[in-house]
Amino acid sequence: MIVIRSPQEIEKIRNSNKIVAEILGKFEKGVSAGISTLELDQLAEKIIRDRGGVPAFKGYRDFPASVCVSLNEQVVHGIPSKKRKLKNGDIASIDLGVLLDGYFGDSAITIGVGSISAKARKLMEVTKDALYVGIKEARAGNHLYQISQAVQEFVEGHGYSVVRDFVGHGIGTSLHEEPQVPNFKPDGNGMGPILKKGMVLAIEPMVNVGSYKVKVLKDNWTAVTVDRQLSAHFEHSIAVTDGEADILSVLN
Repeated sequence: MIVIRSPQEIEKIRNSNKIVAEILGKFEKGVSAGISTLELDQLAEKIIRDRGGVPAFKGYRDFPASVCVSLNEQVVHGIPSKKRKLKNGDIASIDLGVLLDGYFGDSAITIGVGSISAKARKLMEVTKDALYVGIKEARAGNHLYQISQAVQEFVEGHGYSVVRDFVGHGIGTSLHEEPQVPNFKPDGNGMGPILKKGMVLAIEPMVNVGSYKVKVLKDNWTAVTVDRQLSAHFEHSIAVTDGEADILSVLN
């Protein structure tokens, strides 16, 4: 069942997302070569708890950390480690969730470490742009898969592929709610449910340089591209309105 959230609930989801946005903003400005992915995790958890929140990912289906840090060919769900240190030229996808006052926030960014290649920079730009292309379609009266189709056409039009094994989702009092929000139009003639004011969605393109196919490593979490080509990931939590979507995971 797709839940329609009240304005009061949407504000609570926004409050959770403000913590997410604060942390991701710090990472975007302050991440440099030499820092371990575990240090990022520890900093994020400290800020979350200082703000009165709870790390949404930690313990979720037994995930062991507060953030997912996925480097280069890693697509999503990378587990932070003191042994894995950021290097010049890496791209790091950082996905973060927060629970505050019973409501969840969720957002992700991909950042470049030091001097990155033109290939990596272009991938990141296209992925971030694809997110906003999808958000533009998230308005009352449109169909869900208009978001999916817009993302897919934009990404593939630039010569990249969209991951199919992982998708966006509804969000609210649970981290993952209905509906699923794929970044590709599923097979069939339908365009999915009609979007209604008050729906809250986490839209999150995951884009690969090569094949869209991924596999999960032996840690049972980290997903990598099968061809070991680069991958990028951007995500916002948004509320559907009668006009432009209300992006909840930004700092105003």
